[in-house]
Amino acid sequence: MLPPERVPVRVVLRRLAWTAPLLILPIVATGVAVSWLTGKLGLDGPLPAALTSAVVAVLAYRQYVRRVEARPVAEFWARGAVREITAGALLGGVLFATVIAVLALAGSYTIAGRGSATDVVTALGTSVAAAVTEEIVFRGIVFRFLESAAGSTVALGVSAALFGALHFLSPNATVLGLVAVALEAGVLLACAYALTRRLWLPIGLHAAWNFVQGGIFGVAVSGTRAQGVFVGSLSGPEWLTGGIFGPEASLVSVVLCLAVAATLWRQARRAGHLLPRTSPRT
Repeated sequence: MLPPERVPVRVVLRRLAWTAPLLILPIVATGVAVSWLTGKLGLDGPLPAALTSAVVAVLAYRQYVRRVEARPVAEFWARGAVREITAGALLGGVLFATVIAVLALAGSYTIAGRGSATDVVTALGTSVAAAVTEEIVFRGIVFRFLESAAGSTVALGVSAALFGALHFLSPNATVLGLVAVALEAGVLLACAYALTRRLWLPIGLHAAWNFVQGGIFGVAVSGTRAQGVFVGSLSGPEWLTGGIFGPEASLVSVVLCLAVAATLWRQARRAGHLLPRTSPRT
């Protein structure tokens, strides 16, 4: 693990400028190209494009860090990776299962049917791919760069807000959903990264949360309808169920995730993994 570093704003901006051609463009271009190709071949579903984009994201990030920042890619060091991914997956799975348990006890979640093995495999693949790509961009780049210029607390707030805003592009996006995603996922995942200074823990957490949500309990993931082992049905007030956006917009999700995030943040502070807020240097 490499400790967080303070970097002048001019250096951060220069590094950020290189993310478009070296990281973002390859990811987007790959997704578009594979989607077009699978469409031409008559293949349905987002899985090929999502998985290919995730692989490109990892390769591009490694090259970006080595070429632009001229340092080892500590975020993806193999030592301890299995342990951190497993811990993240367990945490994400338990968190969302707890959300569903609360909704079920309130009579707001019921099982309406069963999905298929194809549904489960697709949910698993897209969950992992989305987690890898989004964690590289939002924790590996956005949070880390903001932190190096303005401190960990500023980075936490701004990166979480941007992560929530990204979900404006999701189907059935709602204001409640965007705010909830920013508070629960944006904050929690940044805290997971801050604790380990690596991407394995937030990737495992992110992937498991999405997979258990859509691939197990069969409810909407960020506004996108899903079915997995079960086909879930939600009923009740929007503040409790999340409405058409899904349980990510539920107050239950927000409260649980913020409680865990606070614990991770305290641990990161005790470990000396946070940078204090200072006036940005140029």
